[in-house]
Formats: sequence, C-alpha cells, structure tokens
Amino acid sequence: MAESERRAGTSEEVAPPAQQCFMIPRKEINVVSDMAKWKRSQAYADYMGFILTLNEGVRGKKLTCEYKVSEPIEKLVALLNTLDRWIDETPPVDQPSRFGNKAFRTWYAKLDQEAEKLVSTVIPKHLADAAPEVAVYLKESVGNSTRIDYGTGHEAAFAAFLCCLCKIGVLRVDDQMAIVFKVFNRYLEVMRKLQKTYRMEPAGSQGVWGLDDFQFLPFIWGSSQLIDHPSLEPRHFVDEKVVNENHKDFMFLECILFITEMKTGPFAEHSNQLWNISAVPSWSKVNQGLIRMYKAECLEKFPVIQHFKFGSLLPIQPVTS
Repeated sequence: MAESERRAGTSEEVAPPAQQCFMIPRKEINVVSDMAKWKRSQAYADYMGFILTLNEGVRGKKLTCEYKVSEPIEKLVALLNTLDRWIDETPPVDQPSRFGNKAFRTWYAKLDQEAEKLVSTVIPKHLADAAPEVAVYLKESVGNSTRIDYGTGHEAAFAAFLCCLCKIGVLRVDDQMAIVFKVFNRYLEVMRKLQKTYRMEPAGSQGVWGLDDFQFLPFIWGSSQLIDHPSLEPRHFVDEKVVNENHKDFMFLECILFITEMKTGPFAEHSNQLWNISAVPSWSKVNQGLIRMYKAECLEKFPVIQHFKFGSLLPIQPVTS
C-alpha cells in the first residue's frame, strides 16, 4: 500500500469524511414487518459491533483498575453530573399515585431544551453539525416523559449515543474501558437515581421473566468482567455477603445490589431469570447466553425497537459488506 494511501486510510478512521451530511434521526420501524429491515441495517450491525467490542474490552477487568481517561470521557461524565444535579433541583411533587412522579416531566423538559447544548460541550468545534443528530439519542436514553417509564430501549439509546460519538471520532479505540467503567457506569447511577426519585415504571416489563426491570447491558459487560475470576463463580452472585464485598469492582454485582435494595422477598421469586443464570457453570457461558438473550429479548422485540431512531450515523439502509 502506498504511503499516501495508508495515510488517507488512517486519517479517515480518525475523522469522518468532511462531506458527512448529518440529519435528525427518525423512527423507521412502524409495523412488525419492519423488523426485518432493522436486522439487516447498518445501524444494527454497528450497534451490535459496538456492544461486542466493549464486551471484549472489559473482559477480566475490575471497575477499580487503572485505565486511560481522555478529555471527551471527562466531558461526558460532567454532562451526566449535570443531569444528576437537575434531579436534586427538581424534587418529586406530592401526588395521589405512587408511581410515575410528574416532576420527571419537568426534569425531562429541561433535558429536551438543553440536550444539544450539552452535547456541544463534548463535541469539538469542527464537528458542531453533528450535535443535533447525536443529541436525539441522549434525549431518548433517559425514559419516556409521557408514560414516566424507563427500560432497555432507553438504555439502548444511550449505547447508540456513545456509538455515534465513536463514529464521529470523539471517542477512540483506547477509550473502551473508560466508556464502560466511567461513562456507562455513571449513566447507570443517574438512571437509578431517576428511577428511585420519580418512581418510574419499568417500560414494557416482562415481570419476573425479564432479566431486570430496567437494564440489560451492565449484565453483559459485567459478566465479561468476571470471566476467569479466580474465586467468584456465577453461583456466588446470589450470596449477599459476596455482593456486599465485591460490588464496587464489578458492574454485575452492582446491579444485583440495586435489585435487592428495590425489591423485597426471595431473590428466586422476584428475579427468576437471574436466579436461573446463577446455576450456569462459568462466566463465559453466562456472557454468551446473555448476548443471545439480549438479541432475542431486546433487539428483536418490536415493542422495544419501534422507538429506535435512525439517522446518518446509524442508518436504516442495509449493511454494505
């Protein structure tokens, strides 16, 4: 390969081509038969590729380990800290119904108004045109303001938001661990606070048959973190003592801790699917099984994917091999 060609190739990977036309992402999955379009789309391939790349990136690593923290990562954490601060500034209102506190709508309206400005703090000046497109995924990632609910579709929008930042070159390959451990983990903390503060409903909850009322990805990445762990096996995560001692190191256990704080009664009853997973012999088997389950239960379910939005960065067009 000629030197100039090689240079051109690498520079193209770092910065997107100048002629990129950004657009406001929109709904494309309107009826069940549209799901076939989604599964063949560039968006699906890129999204799943992103999830799996991060899955490999955090394999066998603790949340508390050393990793590079770049400036865009710091800025993303600052953005999430702002969302957190807004929760403090928007206390729940007194209302007759226990669930779905209407103050969430006030909080959401602020995000709706400020999202582009927030995203602009993360994106360099020469990519400013991308902000309106990328901001849509941020707005979609915090729950639905009409129903005051939150679920795996919203979580997927946040992963899509991060994926878009990778596609425009704001986040790089060596940011992988920080994307999961610093940014996604902070996102989870803010979502848990939203869920608790405004008593959000689980979106399209499958009751005890779902993995968890709200999240899925931290179980995938969290199980990858535990692959080849010298002493912790899947059967241990239902042990309260093990969870209390290790949750700061492992995302999976942090999720289990949150579930046990939010739910009462025997674990096997309120989280049947997770209870079943604790019987799987190894973390790599758990990890593979969860990836399959994520595709089947989240990405291939119309009620979840009908809300997904497609633009220039995550296009609905079929994959070009």
